[in-house]
Amino acid sequence: MKVSVSFLSSVLKPNVIIDKINNTNADFVHVDVMDGKFVDNKTYSIGEILKLSNYMKKPMDVHLMVNNPKKYIEKLALLNVEYITFHYESVKNVEDVIDLIHNCGLKAGISIKPSTNASEIINYLDKLDLVLVMSVEPGKSGQSFMNSVLYKIESLKKVIDEKGYKTVISVDGGINEETARLVKDKGADMVVSASFLHDGDMLSKVNLLKEI
Repeated sequence: MKVSVSFLSSVLKPNVIIDKINNTNADFVHVDVMDGKFVDNKTYSIGEILKLSNYMKKPMDVHLMVNNPKKYIEKLALLNVEYITFHYESVKNVEDVIDLIHNCGLKAGISIKPSTNASEIINYLDKLDLVLVMSVEPGKSGQSFMNSVLYKIESLKKVIDEKGYKTVISVDGGINEETARLVKDKGADMVVSASFLHDGDMLSKVNLLKEI
C-alpha cells in the first residue's frame, strides 16, 4: 500500500510535520489546498506552498479543494509535484483540467465527495492517473471514516481491472490501521492519512500502513 501523508493539522506546525514525513518511508507529502469557497476552510496560498516545498524531500501529491483549479496548476508544476487532484464537483469541463495537468507534465487525479456516485467519473478513468475517493466530507482533518464509500472503491476497481487501466485508487479521510485494511480489501492502492500519523511514532505508523 502506498502512503501519502498530509501535513494538515490543527495542532502541529507544517514544518514540524514535514520534517517528520521526510524521515519516514512515506511515498508522498499530501498537500491540501483549500480556497474557502469550495470548502469552508482555507489553507495555503501558492506562495506558502512554495516556501514549504523547500523543506520537502518527498514528491508532492496535491489535492485541490478549490473552485478554480486551473489557476493553481501551472504554478504547482514548477515544484516537485507528481499528482495534482481536483474535485469533479468543482469544474464544468473535466477533460480540459485533465489535459492541462498532463500538458504540464504531471499526473492527473480527480476526487469525489462522499455524496458523489462513482458512476459519474467512469468515463474519465482512461485519462486519469488517480482517483481520490473522499471517505469524509472534504475540508477538515480529523473526521471519522464513512463506511458508505467502500462500495465506490470496489466498483471503481472492477472497471479499472476489466478495462486494463493503470488508474490508482487513493482514499482520504479517517484513515488508520483498521480503515486502511478495509479500503485495501476493496481495491485501494494508496491511502492519505493525517491525524493517525501525526500522533505518536510516525515512522512506525507509516510502515504499518505500507505493509497492509
